Amino acid sequence: MLNVLLVIHLLIAIGLVGVILLQRSEGGALGIGGGGGLMTGRAAGNLLTRTTAILATGFFLTSLGLALIANARSQPSSIMDKASVPAAPAAPAAPAAPLSR
Repeated sequence: MLNVLLVIHLLIAIGLVGVILLQRSEGGALGIGGGGGLMTGRAAGNLLTRTTAILATGFFLTSLGLALIANARSQPSSIMDKASVPAAPAAPAAPAAPLSR
């Protein structure tokens, strides 16, 4: 289950990076944003925004799932969790009778 969730998580992360890079730059700081392309106008913004939100939600949920699975697999690391309760001390033995010579 862990491997399947990890592969899904990685695919979502790659998709999220791709969708974010497709979005149009608002500031145009590098001078490369804004040109025409496959999708232009409001429809492209809505589609990319919704896709980003869906992928971000999936990324968040798979991150939580991976954390919960990793937590369930870990062993207790506290000394107090590993320590057993000591048994009650035994009563002292009665003194032996002296041996005759």
